[in-house]
Amino acid sequence: MRSRFPRRALRGAVAVASAVALGAGLVACGGGSGSSKDGGSQGKDTATVAFRTPNWILPISAPGFTQGENAIFGQALYRSLYQYKLDGTAQYNIDPQRSMAEAPVVSDGGRTLTITLKDNTWSDGKPVTTRDIQFWYDLVRANKDKWASYRAGGLPDNIARWSVKDEKTFSITTTKVFNTAWFVDNQLNKITPMPQHAWDKDSATAAVSDLASTPAGAKKVFDFLTAAAKDPKTYDSNELWKVTSGPWKLAKYVPNGEVTLAAQPNYSGTDKPKLAKIVLRPFTGDDAEFNVLRAGDIDYGYVPAANLSQEGYLKSKGYTVSPWYGWSVTYLQLNFNNPKTGVLFKQPYLRQSLQMLIDQPTISKVIWSGTAAPTCGPVPAKPGANGTDAAGCAYSFDPAKAKELLEGHGWKVTPDGQTTCQTPGSGPNQCGEGIAAGTPLKLTVTSQTGFAATTKMFAEIKSQMAKLGIQLTIKEVPDSVAVTPACKPTDATCSWDMSFFGSQGSWYYPAFASGERLFATGAPVNLGSYSNPEADKLIEATQFSGDESALKAYNDFLAKDLPVLWMPNPVFQVSAYRSGLQGVEPQDPMNFMYFQDWSWK
Repeated sequence: MRSRFPRRALRGAVAVASAVALGAGLVACGGGSGSSKDGGSQGKDTATVAFRTPNWILPISAPGFTQGENAIFGQALYRSLYQYKLDGTAQYNIDPQRSMAEAPVVSDGGRTLTITLKDNTWSDGKPVTTRDIQFWYDLVRANKDKWASYRAGGLPDNIARWSVKDEKTFSITTTKVFNTAWFVDNQLNKITPMPQHAWDKDSATAAVSDLASTPAGAKKVFDFLTAAAKDPKTYDSNELWKVTSGPWKLAKYVPNGEVTLAAQPNYSGTDKPKLAKIVLRPFTGDDAEFNVLRAGDIDYGYVPAANLSQEGYLKSKGYTVSPWYGWSVTYLQLNFNNPKTGVLFKQPYLRQSLQMLIDQPTISKVIWSGTAAPTCGPVPAKPGANGTDAAGCAYSFDPAKAKELLEGHGWKVTPDGQTTCQTPGSGPNQCGEGIAAGTPLKLTVTSQTGFAATTKMFAEIKSQMAKLGIQLTIKEVPDSVAVTPACKPTDATCSWDMSFFGSQGSWYYPAFASGERLFATGAPVNLGSYSNPEADKLIEATQFSGDESALKAYNDFLAKDLPVLWMPNPVFQVSAYRSGLQGVEPQDPMNFMYFQDWSWK
């Protein structure tokens, strides 16, 4: 997951996974001005897009700001060193057209990667050089504890030597010999050149210097830039954000409202924008968005699962309807550290019982109208390949087996009542360590508002669990990630039981689908604090071995161990866009949008 958290997904980079990139947003929006015969709702040079308002602009991710919309917004303004594609045509999955550097040259037995920058410039005409890469590195190295993409042992901890050879070439020597595919796809993907000549200072009035070259100075620069990034009302006026490397510049920004991107005339990449403007328009939820889409007042939106029956109507109005499959998984997070219910989640048999009460195939087919597929483990299936079949899952929907497991471990199952622990203790036929006699199976799911299919899905799961006396309360909130943080049992915030942020996928992976950011002990988006030494070993193995069996072993173990409950994985969205809007497809499975490719016929 490029980490991206919902609402669309925690995205791995960018994250949990994870955590909404497009779709339902924070504010309602009125209708547009109607269609133009020459183009979209605002004319032939502009496209309007249903898109949640981004709220982070600095090209260093911050905790709480890793939503998918921020990743897409960020890439529009500040290009990453590498971009990726999953079509199997390029070395290490690197997209040669969009990337700012050539593919790394590997030497020293796999420990050293030498990278050469292509010729690119900032929007003010200054060249992009290794000094801008060094500036990024200095900032994250000195402030890694404040970087959402940091995990102990990962970048920058795993770099033994960082060497700048000249303005175009630098090399990285790692502490160990890593799986090159993993390092290129899941570590180098975090690097984004930043304009040192404009940003290396600690106040708006200070002169630019080499302040970030020392750890103390880097902390001051980082604090200054972070404070500016936390002030979205100044995004379109702050001079900092006017020096960009991407194909777009920020023309207008309304906090919690509409955002306008304008083509950057000085963009040095080969994928130059074909339109003059992109208007990002937020909505309060599925219904608000779909009403505007039906009225023809946006050029690119999405069809909620509950409205797929109207696909024909949209097509008759000149829209193309197309599912956007993601390189993703969807799950229900379990809080192993909850001081009351954590002891329940730590029992493997209980996790298995809960998993067996989730009818993934039926939910995928009926509630998601066939636009979701069962999640069977942490490594995603090839996008669009699974349909609604759950044949490969370790646990099928089996209420009878779930009941047998509970009763076999000391629970008095009371259908449509309240199931309680009858035989406490840590023996093989007892409830488990820390579970007292009379403890009820009574749990709360914190879920997302704004998604009708999600609401219906949990109503179905609640009904199935009630049949075994498991009382499930559904609590819907605007941002389920924000209110269900990773926590210690003593924290006041540790009162949540289960958290769902997967209405458009819980976690979108980077090109290499390993789990060090999700399921390793202490991982940055391991919100439920799952910890298993065997899982840690298998996750670590994927980072060092190029053998595909390492990834399979990791997947198979966690598929059975259930660090989370696997849930139907919906398509990122069913996109609907005007048939005259070209360049939208193929839709990127890693959940990026490349507005620069779009044009009107």
